[in-house]
Amino acid sequence: MATRKAAGTAKNLTDSNPQYLGIKKHDGEVVSAGNILLKQRGSKYEAGKNTYFGKDYTIHAKTEGKVKFTEKRHMNFDNTWKKKKVVNVITG
Repeated sequence: MATRKAAGTAKNLTDSNPQYLGIKKHDGEVVSAGNILLKQRGSKYEAGKNTYFGKDYTIHAKTEGKVKFTEKRHMNFDNTWKKKKVVNVITG
């Protein structure tokens, strides 16, 4: 008979990789076409002028210019207003 219980394996010892989410280019910074402006989960920020969404809600610049963060008013289904954050690239 064994005097000690057999040791099992621990399942929660490995750590997952960081996600590196957040704003990559801030307000007023000059960007070129294709630059990543923001990485997010879900559409917390909307893609505005001269920007587009990637497949994982990452916002990229379509053209070169300066980054501009704005807010727009959005009507909810219960007739209340909500502010939505928008990322734009201003050319010129």
